Amino acid sequence: MAKNDLKNQIRRLRFEKDEMTQQQLADKAGVTRQTIIAIEAGKYAPSLPLAFKIARTFGLPVEDVFQYEDEESRSSAAGPDA
Repeated sequence: MAKNDLKNQIRRLRFEKDEMTQQQLADKAGVTRQTIIAIEAGKYAPSLPLAFKIARTFGLPVEDVFQYEDEESRSSAAGPDA
C-alpha cells in the first residue's frame, strides 16, 4: 500500500494575506485554532468541505492550497531512472 502525503501552503498564504493569524483563519473556516495548527503541521487532513472553505478564504482554488502526493506520483515525477 502506498504512503499518501497531503501538503499545504496555509502558513505561507496566511502571511501573504496581511499576516492572518491562525485564529482568524479558524474563525473564517468555522473550526478551532487547534485544527488549523494540525492541518498546517500536516498532522491532520481536512475534510473536503473544510479544504474548500480554507481555499476560498484565500480566494484560491483548492489545488493551490493543498497538494496530494503518493509514492507512485513521486516516483513518476522523478523520471524513468528513479
